[in-house]
Amino acid sequence: MARLGMVTVDCVSARDLAQWWADRLGGSVIDDSDGWFCMVTHGEGQPLLGFQKVDDPTPGKNKMHLDLSATVEEGGREAAVASFIEAGAVHVSTQGEPGQFQWDVLTDPEGNQFCISNPH
Repeated sequence: MARLGMVTVDCVSARDLAQWWADRLGGSVIDDSDGWFCMVTHGEGQPLLGFQKVDDPTPGKNKMHLDLSATVEEGGREAAVASFIEAGAVHVSTQGEPGQFQWDVLTDPEGNQFCISNPH
């Protein structure tokens, strides 16, 4: 058996994207490796996020994405979405049924899609 230790994203600027995600998740960049591979920690028991500089990131929609749960204490999904947009994310769509489970699809500064929902 194995456990999930890190989710890694191919990107153009590992240092910049790692810092962007660290800032959004209240984490910190713990390894920089001269900007070619950066790791972000964002809470005990959470998998690390890795950002790997590549010359030619895969174009188009990513096959795997992060699903973030917004906390009620910090204003819920709408507040989290607004905060990410203010920091440079782009809102793509809102999915789900009004009054039931909904989530927002966004992209980070390099176009990688991720979702934000209320806790589930």
